[in-house]
Amino acid sequence: MNLGIITAAGQGTRLKAKVNKQFLVLCGKPILAHTIGVFQKAKSIDEIFVLVPAEFLDYTQKNIVDKYEYSKVTRVIIGGETRQKTVENAINFISGDCKVVSVHDGVRPLIYPEDVDNLISQLLKFNEEDKDVKGVILAAPAHETIKKVNIENETVTTIPREIVYHAQTPQVFFKDVLIEAYNAAKKENFAGTDDAMLVERLGYKVKYVKGTHENIKITTPIDLFLAELIFSKNGIH
Repeated sequence: MNLGIITAAGQGTRLKAKVNKQFLVLCGKPILAHTIGVFQKAKSIDEIFVLVPAEFLDYTQKNIVDKYEYSKVTRVIIGGETRQKTVENAINFISGDCKVVSVHDGVRPLIYPEDVDNLISQLLKFNEEDKDVKGVILAAPAHETIKKVNIENETVTTIPREIVYHAQTPQVFFKDVLIEAYNAAKKENFAGTDDAMLVERLGYKVKYVKGTHENIKITTPIDLFLAELIFSKNGIH
């Protein structure tokens, strides 16, 4: 059994909207509804957890899960103060027969079911070739020159952009390893910037699958505008 965890517990203050960003309407549907729809259609996903702020539990269930008949959603869970805390909350409900977990940002609606299926397939393939590979993430190549700087606003070095990628989601891991990584981070009071970082710090290998720059995380007004343009170009899920 494979699980999709969709994190949508943020407040979205940078969008300066009256509604939390995950519930803003994008091409006729809430952003979160588009995102859940991708995992609903993914053939490799059997179950979905959706994590939202406490005050939006009922709203999410009635106006998104029930309205759009997302039958794979088995739990709508209260998220935490941070993304890491949010995933921690979800981990508490994972069943013993789960094998692979795919963690995805609720405000990244511009992926496709095939992306989710391919990542899970690639994880199994990479692990067959190398048992130390326990995770796979989507990542897009950097197009601009990357500079490492110091606190005095000085350039320390220029990093070759061909070796730099922007980490995205979904990020896919074997369930037992993801739980181990989150438990270790909690015990050691370590805060990571993504799931892969928590897994990598335990010495496991995480591979990447090349993603696209269209897989944006909607956090600012310009992101919402770009998402509308991309949906218009590519069609709606």
